[in-house]
Amino acid sequence: MFKFILKCLAFSFLLHSSAYAEQKKDFDDLSVHYIALPTQFLSPEVAHQYDIKRSKYSGLINISVLDNTQQNKAQHATLSGTGRNLMGQVSQLNFTEVREGEAIYYLATYPFLNEEIVNFKIKIKTEKKINILKFQHKFYVN
Repeated sequence: MFKFILKCLAFSFLLHSSAYAEQKKDFDDLSVHYIALPTQFLSPEVAHQYDIKRSKYSGLINISVLDNTQQNKAQHATLSGTGRNLMGQVSQLNFTEVREGEAIYYLATYPFLNEEIVNFKIKIKTEKKINILKFQHKFYVN
């Protein structure tokens, strides 16, 4: 269904860690699916296709917003947010919208150090409402 998410998940499952498995958060009538993983997990072809620089010190955040009231139809949204490490250093997330057929997802990169824990706070604005997605992720350098 979502080719890019499936590609990301396939790479993450091939690598031993479940730490990169897709996660989901429900907000009233929306389901927000998100995944964070090092950009090195992407194949060179996928990275090139989406203009993502592969690096062992760069993470990829992938988010999709689905409408639960319309059979999980992909929804357009405006995303903005930050990643904050435990030392309090903040990086802005600049999301790019990607459309593949009926699928819509949002990509942003984040710089990290080995074993760095990052707290993400992402504002998801749809036509109906603004929701805040918060999650924590620990990145590893391979």
